[in-house]
Amino acid sequence: MTCAYPFNDVIMGPVMFRFQVTPAEGEPFDYEIDGDVLFVGRSTNCDITIADRFLSRRHARLFESDTGWQIEDLGSRNGTFINGRRVEQPTDIQAGDVIAISASMIKVQLGPAASSPSGIATDVPSTDRFLRSAVEVLRQSGTPPPPTDAPDSPALRRYAARLAVLNNIHQATARSISLDELLGLILDHIFAQLQPERAEVFMRCNDGSYTCVANRSGPRSNLRSLYSESLFSEVGDKAMAALVTDTRSDHRFAEAESLLSAGVRSLMAAPLYGPDRALGLIVLASNASLRQYSEEDLELLVTLASVTALRLHNLALTREAVERQRLERDLTIARGIQVALLPERLPEIGGYLLYGATRPSRGVSGDYYQVVERAGGDEFVLALADVSGKGISAAMITGYLEAVASVPIEDGLPPHDIFGRISPKLYRRTLPNQFATMFLGVLKPSTGGFRFASAGHSPACLVRSSGVIEWLNSTGMPLGLVPDTGYELGEESLGSGDTLVVYSDGYTEAENPAGEEFGQDRLAEVCLEHQHFEPDDLAEAVDRALENFAAGRPFSDDRTIVVVRRSE
Repeated sequence: MTCAYPFNDVIMGPVMFRFQVTPAEGEPFDYEIDGDVLFVGRSTNCDITIADRFLSRRHARLFESDTGWQIEDLGSRNGTFINGRRVEQPTDIQAGDVIAISASMIKVQLGPAASSPSGIATDVPSTDRFLRSAVEVLRQSGTPPPPTDAPDSPALRRYAARLAVLNNIHQATARSISLDELLGLILDHIFAQLQPERAEVFMRCNDGSYTCVANRSGPRSNLRSLYSESLFSEVGDKAMAALVTDTRSDHRFAEAESLLSAGVRSLMAAPLYGPDRALGLIVLASNASLRQYSEEDLELLVTLASVTALRLHNLALTREAVERQRLERDLTIARGIQVALLPERLPEIGGYLLYGATRPSRGVSGDYYQVVERAGGDEFVLALADVSGKGISAAMITGYLEAVASVPIEDGLPPHDIFGRISPKLYRRTLPNQFATMFLGVLKPSTGGFRFASAGHSPACLVRSSGVIEWLNSTGMPLGLVPDTGYELGEESLGSGDTLVVYSDGYTEAENPAGEEFGQDRLAEVCLEHQHFEPDDLAEAVDRALENFAAGRPFSDDRTIVVVRRSE
């Protein structure tokens, strides 16, 4: 059941911007904006003077900027917080924000001073603070009583009891503990110390919603679910602590029939706030006629919630570490399988020099190359493929592509017919967004004849001995992109001194810090400049030029290159 708390602002009368101030000492008061700069502090010279001995004389500045009103901390000792987050620089404020300075609170509101959000009267007793910054509650709860208190004073006894509870929790969670064990332990302490009729723990999901992960009810409780979108927004997202001592006499619950009919008398909620975001919240409720939660109860709940959030964060880090280790093991296995697919060395071809290498961007590559002999050495097949995507999934498709291509290659089919065989198979066995580009060429060493097909692959660079650059362009669509398509056959001839450079787009699409791509023209310039080098030295020159161009920017794609040079 979703509880309908009337928390949202209702604008009554002429609209204006104002602040509802709840000082650490004294009665709450409203302050309407007058001017475009306001100073807040304990000094009587400030525009908003707050009775709080822990405030700086000039604690913070509120001012109107081009984007609206902002708040700036003026180097105060105890800091300024908005919705539980420390203000490090001028920060925008808007209606509904809660500003915490020391133990005082300022709520930003829309509406005339005579009214307040949700129709809440301003004469609600100050001892019944509905929303307070959890950061400030935690700071107060961790402050020991003054040394002037007697050894057996109630303040010292309560402080000692709170330390004992926290010590028990820290000892219990020092060992390895699961999420269910942690939540069960926290609920045990909540029921032992605070004696609610019902308690629920909600966790924040990746989409921003909340789900109940643990709950417990007292032996005679008839309370239903404490699920509330408004509580999630105010307590979970904004890191505020909520306390209602008696729903029957509180104006804020005048329309909350579901709570009143269930007999809810006292309600508390505290955020589970991690280092950088809301993890969830804990909600308690009581229907006992004489059980009303106090400020001290709220302090204990906020402390327990803080400890729980820390342990939840540590559990998440542990799970991430275990998952990283598992993923690293999987990557190691996948990398081993992939390396086994790549040739240990390229074949020796009389009158030709060959070199090939691949450099994965993520440990496991989606690129693949090989040069295989067929027809008793009368032909050599050069293949270079680039599977869409990266990592393990791309490596798996690469392995499948190598397997389905091996049979038609060995059968002596020309490149375009090989593509016609393997593309439909790849289409049927992969997801719609998975495909591969591939360059496939057949070299006849005795004549230098070179037949090729390119399935949407980057144009191969043919550097003639005369210094002319020719591009071997695509002759059809990528493999596996559509169920059935045809490919054309291209024909060239490698003369003495000619150099063929086949590569994946990880080279040409690599970017520098300005977002500019390396491109085909730069690749061609390097190949032309080093055309008389050994193939491995030419490939090294390309890599060196690419690294200089990238200027430290990480490569986002795998890079594979094969160089064939006719030396005779």
